[in-house]
Amino acid sequence: MNLTLTAIEALVAHPEAAVPVTCEARPPDTGREIAEILVKGEVLTRKQLTHALKVRAKLPTGRPLLGVLRDLGMINDEQIRTTLRTHRLSVGVGSLLVELGYLKEVELSAALEIQKQSDTRKKLGDILVEQRFIDENRLIEVLAIQLGFVRAYPDPESLDRVLMQKVKPRWCAQYVLVPLRAKSGKPLVAMADPLDRTSREAVASVFGAEIEIAIAGRREILDALASLEPQGHEAAVAAPIKDTAVTAMVESIITEALNEGASDIHIEPLRNRLRVRYRTDGVLLANRDLDIKLAASLVSRIKILANIDISEKRRHQDGRIHFEDPQTGRVADIRVSVFVTLFGQKVVMRLLAQKAKLLDIRDAGFSPRMLQRFLDDALDLPSGVILITGPTGSGKTTTLYGAVNYLNNDQTSIVTAEDPVEYVVEGIAQCSINPALDITFEETMRHVVRQDPDVIVLGEIRDQQSAESAIQAALTGHKVLTTFHTEDTIGGLLRLMNMNIESFLISSTVVSVVAQRLLRRVCEHCAQPHQPIASELRKLGYTATDLGGATLRIGKGCRACHFTGYSGRVAVFELLVLNEPVKDAILNRRSSFEIRRISMETSGLITLMEDGIHKAVKGETSLAEVLYHLPRLEKPRSIAEIKRLSGD
Repeated sequence: MNLTLTAIEALVAHPEAAVPVTCEARPPDTGREIAEILVKGEVLTRKQLTHALKVRAKLPTGRPLLGVLRDLGMINDEQIRTTLRTHRLSVGVGSLLVELGYLKEVELSAALEIQKQSDTRKKLGDILVEQRFIDENRLIEVLAIQLGFVRAYPDPESLDRVLMQKVKPRWCAQYVLVPLRAKSGKPLVAMADPLDRTSREAVASVFGAEIEIAIAGRREILDALASLEPQGHEAAVAAPIKDTAVTAMVESIITEALNEGASDIHIEPLRNRLRVRYRTDGVLLANRDLDIKLAASLVSRIKILANIDISEKRRHQDGRIHFEDPQTGRVADIRVSVFVTLFGQKVVMRLLAQKAKLLDIRDAGFSPRMLQRFLDDALDLPSGVILITGPTGSGKTTTLYGAVNYLNNDQTSIVTAEDPVEYVVEGIAQCSINPALDITFEETMRHVVRQDPDVIVLGEIRDQQSAESAIQAALTGHKVLTTFHTEDTIGGLLRLMNMNIESFLISSTVVSVVAQRLLRRVCEHCAQPHQPIASELRKLGYTATDLGGATLRIGKGCRACHFTGYSGRVAVFELLVLNEPVKDAILNRRSSFEIRRISMETSGLITLMEDGIHKAVKGETSLAEVLYHLPRLEKPRSIAEIKRLSGD
């Protein structure tokens, strides 16, 4: 049986109403089937098809045939759309999406594997959407354009009451369809799965063969049908959920996020549902969909826990939750942000485990030679500013505390000024900035230098004043550790210059800049060899021979990694140590290109891209992660040279 669109549409609502769906019986070559129709329609010649098949056979990966034909200029998108609309091919939607380029073959295979291992025979479409292989609304739009179906948005007012007299709401729910107002004299029927033969035959048996088919979301159809239920049922659905149930739901959402190692929880009101997603390993993954009617109660409960005014619904708000798991006793500090959107209040919760183990800086992921230089030429120096840079979520704070943990001993006085304190460290004096209590950054820094510190830790440099405070503290003989939001190490120096910090102060106080990113780690349970494709090599500036002998890997997807192919994360670093040539370049206000070149030639700087390639070659992450997340400022050096500079 072909993959039905219903499976794509369905998320969590009313699974009992769905028509059972088996695994997609994928044709051997959907693209070839469509191409043959193009040949019959004289859009494509047999000679062109033969040539395209030969080209595809020579490609290193299974490129869709339609993509090859498009790249060769033999067909265009409009010709494909016309063919699909005219012939209504009986193909699986999953295979069709692969051919059209909206879904990767590996993603479809992973979804089929999940379905195969599912105890409840979960629908393939559910899996495609839940695993974020394709967005539900995007999918509907694509199929509406490609297959020529009208995109409908059913609601109680748009239902045709006369046509509804011919059927029962339960029958409509079974096939996930609803008759709308007649169009051009023909009944217009909105279906979640316009390709499902069983549903189409059922519609034809009731409304006749002359009907107009529209495509709509499954939840949209079921919500419209719910408006036809008896008033008693409506009242039961509309009844407010009990406080105990809301409390249990919030607790369940947070506990499950902690169990999965999520860093953030997103609770988002959409047009017709409340979506819950977790950020795990830096990627947002769908967790569950809830009835939109629960939004107000759920947000109010979270606000109460976070000491936020529940009567205020028109302004953005912030708060904190001290959460303790009643089952395990695990404690977490949760930062709550409430953001007012078009459809209601969106809540994002950042999870900070209070008992998180401090990172040993030696285990952070530095290459051997880079680690030794960071310890010798930065952390072990008696004074100077050490900057740790990177975008939000790149692991800067973890590395910062790892460095603090390395310096923390009985002979060293460490004082921090943070907003807020994220990790509680035994043996150091930590201060959390709180303007409401007049504990401002300026006031705190005046008192910090009077505390006889050896090491001063600033949570983050945010403006010129905090940058000047760090520089002045270093000038008075203190060691200063802080984080910064910049693209790379050279960008950190240039941003200080743009904050009107004199270049001679930067060159005389900043001793080291560390830039970093977090890439997803290839799952060890399903890792398999990966042969880079031509586009990946082109982006790197490498040839196939440049990667000779490299152990590149990619995750196939399994239960252990939730079929993403990745489990955990690996840090990628760029370390700049300011030696004399680099300081001279800063004093002379050279360009970023020149400072980078001097750093690479004289201080052994390894760029973020090069360190990422190094870790991909070792099989720790994938080449796709490296290319997607790391800046490509210039062609990386050879793998042999990178290994030599890394000390491997």
